[in-house]
Amino acid sequence: MIPNQSTAPVPLPHTEPVQREITRLCIETGLMLLQHGAESALVESVTRRLGLALGVRSVEVAIMANALTVTTLSEDHCITTVRRNEDRGINMHMVTEVQRAMLAVEAGELDRTGFRTRIESIKPERYPRWVVALMIGLSCACFARLAQMSLPATEDRSWDWFGLGLTFAASSTAMLVRQWFAARHFNPLVNFFASAFVATSIAGQGVIYKLGLHPKIAMASCVLLLVPGFPMINSISDMVKGYINTGLSRGMMAVLLGSATSAGIILAMTVWNVWGWL
Repeated sequence: MIPNQSTAPVPLPHTEPVQREITRLCIETGLMLLQHGAESALVESVTRRLGLALGVRSVEVAIMANALTVTTLSEDHCITTVRRNEDRGINMHMVTEVQRAMLAVEAGELDRTGFRTRIESIKPERYPRWVVALMIGLSCACFARLAQMSLPATEDRSWDWFGLGLTFAASSTAMLVRQWFAARHFNPLVNFFASAFVATSIAGQGVIYKLGLHPKIAMASCVLLLVPGFPMINSISDMVKGYINTGLSRGMMAVLLGSATSAGIILAMTVWNVWGWL
């Protein structure tokens, strides 16, 4: 997080073209943050502080579920602009770099031209798909091991390598499916539904063919990659800080993603007739 206090210079009078450029820079900055998963309070803070640092008298920001509105005031001239918000996936690298660019403007290191050049040069950094799938599989296998360790004392808690391997295979494959759907811009609900179906179908084979000591744990662990934790955290954070509309919309999206995941799990259980883990 960045400090709440701004050290912006005293506002100077601007011509209309200059104020219009500042307004566009403000809304483009806020939109980049909103599109990549920043909470509403951070979006408003960075957008307002950028406008003040660039010399306008005041900046007002209205954040909605799928749009952003920014109004700047300079020498009694008011300019308002609206942009539509399109989700581009959670990426904290983008959020951090935008904040750093704004701080550079506040410190006097960048002017309007320098700031625009800098934010236009920021590109999302992503790990290779196979690395993400590999690490997701490993993390879900670790959760499966933790679940095995929490079993009652009467159960066998020894290392279940078949079960862990099954969890790894199911979750890694599900992540590859999720990436495939995301790359083709499918609706996230369809994406989560299909990924949950694939993961549960693969892990369900362990129950059918009695693979490992606790194959039911694999079924429960392989879908943990689909838990919408980040949207839910942002939802609660927004509502606590007074951004009720965006908080409710993010919370509802998290609920829908969870429902789509549950539907995919239930369909896979129905197809393969494996209900034991419930």
